[in-house]
Amino acid sequence: MAWTKNALPQSIPLRAFRAACVAVPAAVLLGACGAKPGEQAKGPPGGGMPPSEVGVVVVAPRPVGLTTELPGRLEASRVAQVRARAAGIIQSRLFREGSDVKAGQPLFEIDSAPYRAALASAAASVARAQANLTQAAAQAERYKPLLEANAISKQDYVNAVAAKEQAEADVAAGKAAVQTAQINLGYTSVTSPISGRIGRTLVTEGALVGQGEATPMALVQQINPIYVNFTQSTTEVLRLRRAVESGKLKRASGSDAASVRIVLEDGTEYPQPARLLFSDLTVDPTSGQITLRAEAPNPGGLLLPGMYVRVRLEQAQASDGIALPQQAVTRGSTGDTVMVVGADGTVAPREVRIGSAQDGQWIVLDGLKAGEQVMVDGFQKLRPKVPVKAVPWQAAASAPAPAAAPGTAPKPAASR
Repeated sequence: MAWTKNALPQSIPLRAFRAACVAVPAAVLLGACGAKPGEQAKGPPGGGMPPSEVGVVVVAPRPVGLTTELPGRLEASRVAQVRARAAGIIQSRLFREGSDVKAGQPLFEIDSAPYRAALASAAASVARAQANLTQAAAQAERYKPLLEANAISKQDYVNAVAAKEQAEADVAAGKAAVQTAQINLGYTSVTSPISGRIGRTLVTEGALVGQGEATPMALVQQINPIYVNFTQSTTEVLRLRRAVESGKLKRASGSDAASVRIVLEDGTEYPQPARLLFSDLTVDPTSGQITLRAEAPNPGGLLLPGMYVRVRLEQAQASDGIALPQQAVTRGSTGDTVMVVGADGTVAPREVRIGSAQDGQWIVLDGLKAGEQVMVDGFQKLRPKVPVKAVPWQAAASAPAPAAAPGTAPKPAASR
């Protein structure tokens, strides 16, 4: 075919040539985009956006202990105030503050000189009364045959017998005085009334105590075992009792005793469980609370009287309890709800009944069935009447950023 300058081939029409010139750049552009000529871009069915993914958990009922966490306060199981029962000057202190003492162990010594003198005086009075008794008894014994022989009057014999009995009474009174003096002398050695841990001393050597009143000197507390006092609303107590009686719940450990765990102020759990002792017979009219007490072993002395703690009380067990992450439950004044994802991807709210919180989860007692899917996250992706795609929810775990290998420098940012 012959071409001439500024001329088109004779056999190619002008319109066809222009169409070929336009088609060639279009084919080049399609090849550059990775698509073949004539192939259309694929999108979601109907041309809309794909369904949003939301994290869900599958409902799986299991036996769950219903644990209530209540505020409590520790109290010594036995408390005794050491007081001065004898008046005098303290001569010495015989214990170390903060140490453990035994019952009957001497703690203080009070000046005993006046009490020793009083004991000696009482003993002398007994000796004098004993001598008078000996004389009166001998005289009454001599008058008896004389009365039978009518050598003395009957009145003389009666006087002799009365003198003997009065001497006997004087001896008894003297012995009581001696015993009183011995007791008062014993009070000069102040001993511990119970075994326990003694606190700081309230008096020092040289102080005058017991003058007109029993002066407090120290405090001894038995802290092994130790008591935990806490309160619970009567509404909760009655609800649990009715649930147990109806069979919906069963008692913890199959007995009347409840399992009690102590949580310290730093959030750690005390390793040894406590034993519930009793619940009070009366209700506080101002707060509507009932007082409960538990006893906990404290061999190491970690628990101290007056400490505020949290008490985890397991009073019953639900055979079909459901544990859900707390973020899945919306709590309000009108009730508690969760979002349930159906088989077709639709989301609908569902009212539930919450029992208690355990390990960052709510225990659901009613409102859900086994196998249902409950939303945990992705609430911001919900749109009215638009289905979602349910995916298993995974708890977020914060992972540290990968560190650079030793001896290597970070890569510089690429410059444009």
